[in-house]
Amino acid sequence: MTKTVVITGASSGIGANAAGRLAAEGWEVAVVGRNPERTRKVAADIGGTPFLADYDRLDDVRALAQRLLERYERIDVLANNAGGLIHERGVSADGFERTIQHNHLAPFLLTNLLMPKLVASKAKVIGSASIANAFGDLRIDDLQWKKRAWLGGWKAYGTSKIATILFTQSLAARGLEAYSFHPGTVATGFGSDSPVMKAAKFLSGGHWGISAEQGATPLVHLATVESVEAANGTYFDGLKPDGRTHKSANTAGNAEALWTASALLVGLRPSRLPASSS
Repeated sequence: MTKTVVITGASSGIGANAAGRLAAEGWEVAVVGRNPERTRKVAADIGGTPFLADYDRLDDVRALAQRLLERYERIDVLANNAGGLIHERGVSADGFERTIQHNHLAPFLLTNLLMPKLVASKAKVIGSASIANAFGDLRIDDLQWKKRAWLGGWKAYGTSKIATILFTQSLAARGLEAYSFHPGTVATGFGSDSPVMKAAKFLSGGHWGISAEQGATPLVHLATVESVEAANGTYFDGLKPDGRTHKSANTAGNAEALWTASALLVGLRPSRLPASSS
């Protein structure tokens, strides 16, 4: 039976690389991206199906979910890979700070809208997190980053990756198989507007970071391995389980508080943990 994987942020970088590798192994690949030309080209090159969505608009996410539900009888893996660093603070079309929307609220909404099919398919959900979570600081009362200095978006980015890790844990607590991972410092278009990233690339003579193929390896591994040798909900640093996390990723109650706050922001009814997990 052919397996189906949905990869967001698949028009370039590690998402495109993972899409190509999984397609080569016989998977049906839903290539999700924001840029029409790049998304369609990746899909055409690997024999996948392109889906367009701009995570700056949650209505795009809702439409994406509907198209995926109509197109696929089952979804075996959902890879929430889209997102990035935003150098200058901005507000999305929905009125939310763009970093938390792109990196957390949009994948949170997509995953929840696909939830019945994911459960029925006994799917894996894989989130692209980051070691940058270690210098974030999750505050449920300031998800929109209105009460703190912006600092080039780095702390907001790190905080959004704490959210990715906690979201993975919450999915695991609700019975899905879910993992998050740090791909490594990858030489892609990540943070292209950031002076810090520009300086790193300049000082390294263009040799800064690992390849997209290396960065995509944990995603491909988690998607394809039959039995992950780590607890459900684990955050991996590359292929190594139990990567370093900020203390707010380990604070009791934060995962559920984030789930509730996120659900309210995107217009969903907060779901409760099963009695055995509470």
